[in-house]
Amino acid sequence: MAYTTIDKPSDYFNTKLFTGNGGTNAISGVGFQPDWIWFKNRTSAQSHAIVDSVRGREGLQSNTDEADYTLNSGKDFGTFDSDGFTVLTPEQLNSFNYNTGSIVAWNWKAGTSFTNDASSTSIGSIDSAGSVSDVSGFSIVSFTGTGSNGTIKHGLSTAPNLFIIKRLDADNDWRIGSSALTNFVKHVNLNTEAAESNLAVAFNSTGPTTSVFSVGTSISTNADGGTYIAYCFSSIKGYSKIGSYTGNGNADGTFIYTGFKPAWIMIKRTDNSSGSRWLMLDNKRNTFNVLNKNILGDASDAEVDVDRGDFLSNGFKTRSTGSTVNGSGATYLYMAFAENPFVTSTGVPATAR
Repeated sequence: MAYTTIDKPSDYFNTKLFTGNGGTNAISGVGFQPDWIWFKNRTSAQSHAIVDSVRGREGLQSNTDEADYTLNSGKDFGTFDSDGFTVLTPEQLNSFNYNTGSIVAWNWKAGTSFTNDASSTSIGSIDSAGSVSDVSGFSIVSFTGTGSNGTIKHGLSTAPNLFIIKRLDADNDWRIGSSALTNFVKHVNLNTEAAESNLAVAFNSTGPTTSVFSVGTSISTNADGGTYIAYCFSSIKGYSKIGSYTGNGNADGTFIYTGFKPAWIMIKRTDNSSGSRWLMLDNKRNTFNVLNKNILGDASDAEVDVDRGDFLSNGFKTRSTGSTVNGSGATYLYMAFAENPFVTSTGVPATAR
């Protein structure tokens, strides 16, 4: 049985490091034209900045509940280019291109546009549009809420294992539902430390199908006339994995099998708000084990050095007793993307660090 369907993960996900210049800054070497870019200034306390090709120039901040906005006076994010992106003079969000700042940009490819008139196609009950890569299990979906329980086409051929929804026209928390949480009845917020909690009206207590995801009547996911963006992810063998694990509280920590050598992981404790930050690690900032370059997705803090664990040829291992990654008996949600599959479709194994 093949270990992967994607032999070159960097065709769909890649991390790019660059130095901001405060002006026009063309960044190449991503390897594809990105559709979703998540920026963070590593050297100073600046908010995260998230842009996507479906919305265009409007920025979002993962560490706040703020609505999106259009940057003023032409000082917007910039452009999505064939091998990367161009960032311009920063306005509100200095994580794009702060002068002399050390910036990390995480890039994902979707690439195939779609629209869905729900009344015509009978797929879902709410119209949607977006960009999708079924190969890599990722889609970006925009929709306008109705205030009533509804379903929305996500564009993928498999049911998403995790989706992130953000209201764009008002200040509301980011909502995350996942098969690794409790049956889509519970959720976590991307912008807070809060533990997994009940909010049945967020996703109508209903998990996604192979064609649609569900929203309830919460204003954070489906206010009448509200505008929304959803980022949907399906685990793809040898390329991506969404799952959960239980910490053991031991410095020789828990091993989590993914089926690939990770390039990027994001981890969140879900059973308690103590130490429940969104920890982000990658293979470009952490070029060898132990992984110690920490960024928190729910905070504006600069990058800090704290030992967390190892990237291995077939997964990752925690090497900390801290509650952020390995509290004794604590439960964690994680999302991971590959540098290399454990074994390629032609039988080439991944090498350890």
